[in-house]
Amino acid sequence: MQDRIVVTGMGTVNPLGLNVRETWSNLIAGVSGVAPITLFDSSPLQVHIAAEVKEFKPENFMDAKEARRRDRFEQFTIAAAREALTHSNLQITEENSGRIGVIISSAIGGLHSLQEAILTNHTEGPRRVSPFLIPMLMANGGAGMTAIEFGIKGPCFSVASACASGSDGIGTALMMLRTGMIDAALTGAAESTITSTGVAAFDRVGAMSRRNDDYSMTPQPFDKNRDGLVMGEGAAVLILERESSAKARGATIFAELAGYGATADAYHVTAPHEHGQGGASAIRMALSSAEANIEDVGYINAHGTGTLLNDQSETRAIKSAFGDLAYKIPVSSTKSMTGHMMGATGALEAIFCVQAIREGILPPTIHYHTPDPECDLDYIPNTAREANISLAISNAFGFGGHNAVLAVRKYS
Repeated sequence: MQDRIVVTGMGTVNPLGLNVRETWSNLIAGVSGVAPITLFDSSPLQVHIAAEVKEFKPENFMDAKEARRRDRFEQFTIAAAREALTHSNLQITEENSGRIGVIISSAIGGLHSLQEAILTNHTEGPRRVSPFLIPMLMANGGAGMTAIEFGIKGPCFSVASACASGSDGIGTALMMLRTGMIDAALTGAAESTITSTGVAAFDRVGAMSRRNDDYSMTPQPFDKNRDGLVMGEGAAVLILERESSAKARGATIFAELAGYGATADAYHVTAPHEHGQGGASAIRMALSSAEANIEDVGYINAHGTGTLLNDQSETRAIKSAFGDLAYKIPVSSTKSMTGHMMGATGALEAIFCVQAIREGILPPTIHYHTPDPECDLDYIPNTAREANISLAISNAFGFGGHNAVLAVRKYS
């Protein structure tokens, strides 16, 4: 019998908290992480709001000198990985370090460092560009620095598939564990794109909410009056292990990562396929990978960005995958609280699925007030809901037509 792959640790920093416990408490309470931008002067832009990680001090999680040589997204990575390792009580030794993987993704990498370096090069000349720039901006920097920080010598890399990066990275770790290539993995994603360039670029695509004066009411996933996403940032890391390895060391098992599906729309570089065909196929693939039926699914953590096209397409994808049963499955977009953390969001939402199963509580979609006839499912409006579920899925759909779906099952 194939070893099951289980979750034994979780860690995060994000707009709702600097650890899993604080984050989950705020999520269930329906707290919004959206506020005016403080990381830079946004006055020249049309967007002045974001979901920033608040009160983050990197020296609380790593050596202060090393922190200065790491981009903000890499600092987030180390902080989340440290919590996950502590949570799991997984000890890294010379004997096991080569059997542990680090698959921690980022869609964009060190945008803060890149933007600063371009300005420095332009105004002060190339000799003033930091010699640490390359490891600070490369998308695999979070993974590489995590391996260095904790002495992990197994496979180490990052997956880049836009907003599906975190979920694809976790899915890749799942497959590596299933084949026996490794016994454990630190996997997830980190992102920090709240810079003037990042916000301007996503706004120019037409994806951003400009509700600057009424930011307490945005984003509004699946609501008829939604006007776009709000950019977030942060990191989330899970410890995955082969069940036999976890049991052998007496680990606490929080859930089973049961399935993974990935497809491409092959349709448009930014817009999802209007009928959600690729998303529906990824859902079916994840359930097949989990050896589960559609009737087993008790909760869907939606991609739910709050853009017009995404929410319509995802609703159609869910209907296509589940048929009439789609109307009976609770769906929520936690991006209504965390904002869209780009490549990192799927990893955080996988943690939310684990927590929903463990705690018997489904997080809400806040800011939901006016139903959209095109989005007519049960979106758990505004208030968390108690529910005893055994299987949850998490959708992550990214620019370029990337679709990734994870299935999380209650462990017994």
